[in-house]
Amino acid sequence: MSARILVVDDIEANVRLLEAKLSAEYYEVLTAYDGPTALAMAAAEQPDIVLLDVMMPGMDGFQVCRRLKDDPETRHVPVVLVTALDGRADRIAGLEAGADEFLTKPIDDVMLFARVRSLTRLKTVIDELRVREASGRRIGVIAGAGSRLGGTGGRVLIVDDHERQAQRVAAELSIEHRPVIESEPDKALLTARGPVDLVIVNVTARSFDGLRFSAQLRSDEATRHLPILAIVDFDERPRLMKALDIGVNDLLSKPIDPQELSARARTQIRRKRYTDYLRDNLDHSLELAVTDQLTGLHNRRYMTGQLEALVKRAAHGGEPVAALLIDIDHFKKINDGYGHDVGDEVLREFAVRLASNVRAVDLPCRYGGEEFVVVMPGTRIEDAERIAERIRLHVAGSPFRVAHGTELLTATISIGVAATLGPDDTPDALLKRADEGLYEAKSSGRNKVISRAA
Repeated sequence: MSARILVVDDIEANVRLLEAKLSAEYYEVLTAYDGPTALAMAAAEQPDIVLLDVMMPGMDGFQVCRRLKDDPETRHVPVVLVTALDGRADRIAGLEAGADEFLTKPIDDVMLFARVRSLTRLKTVIDELRVREASGRRIGVIAGAGSRLGGTGGRVLIVDDHERQAQRVAAELSIEHRPVIESEPDKALLTARGPVDLVIVNVTARSFDGLRFSAQLRSDEATRHLPILAIVDFDERPRLMKALDIGVNDLLSKPIDPQELSARARTQIRRKRYTDYLRDNLDHSLELAVTDQLTGLHNRRYMTGQLEALVKRAAHGGEPVAALLIDIDHFKKINDGYGHDVGDEVLREFAVRLASNVRAVDLPCRYGGEEFVVVMPGTRIEDAERIAERIRLHVAGSPFRVAHGTELLTATISIGVAATLGPDDTPDALLKRADEGLYEAKSSGRNKVISRAA
């Protein structure tokens, strides 16, 4: 998987060396020699990863990283700080500034490419979600970001058979988070399916295979997006590389530094909340795309797709499908006499009554204007007639309370009923028969149920 990588260092020789190594692996490399230039290029070019030197004159790497993470346009770009120092204080400062990882000079090529591959996978997922979110914003079905993106605290699952180590990790995290310890992988997998924000796995555990457990998390649909922070021994290079290949998000070296633990956990939880926000927005936009905004019922687009699948199944020997086409009688008079606000009240109340008088398996939809459709899987025409009559009686016998509940308005409905006839039937033909029944009901006096069997 290739990527566009921005290399930032004030020493040209360092930049050229990294550029040569990355280009040899077919990465596209952008270069900058100071902090302000790096910020401008990151905003303009939107790289997939930034490799950022810490020790630069003027604006150092910590400041650049902080600025990148504070900018909504670049906060999703992974930042790897590169430093000649291997001090704890620098590592903590970088993580607090929002860095995703540290590499120490001279750079280990194996570690470099392992981290680049891992962060590129993460960036690809976030980019896809951001593109879909942007589409939702353009069509007006996604609002602005909520304040919860900056929230702190989360539920952390610690999977470790080293009791003392797990207790120390839990004690440190409990200052800000809600840690849970589990030493048995089978139970941990079940716990991970619940509301969990981060999983910390000891991949050097003796009683279970921490790498296999991590792989199981990644292969399960319910847990594959959970961030994983792996406790590793940096001297065990093959195990460390395998953890990154499996999809572990971050590494924590033994012995565990409490501040580094807190900083890495905070970073992973913050990123998870951001990706959750993007996914929730995507789900919301998809829901809005198939929902009628006035009544809350599914719209015609959704109904068409569902009906097509059900009729096709019926045509291949499946259960029959029935459809009710419903029209509120004299609805124009309601709008003209009481105003469109009252008309909207009637439509909303009718949608509630319709949904409460059909089965859970049925699909009530707003077809357009004052017309509604109920798609009824596994239903013969005589059963559909009985349900239609029940809906008609409920509407006619219970006036609508409108104008803030101060006035009662009586309304009736007309319903056309049809059901699939055989292997040659189509959704259009089914709806046409229901429409013919509706037309007959309206032309013969309204407030009726008429079915068309053929």
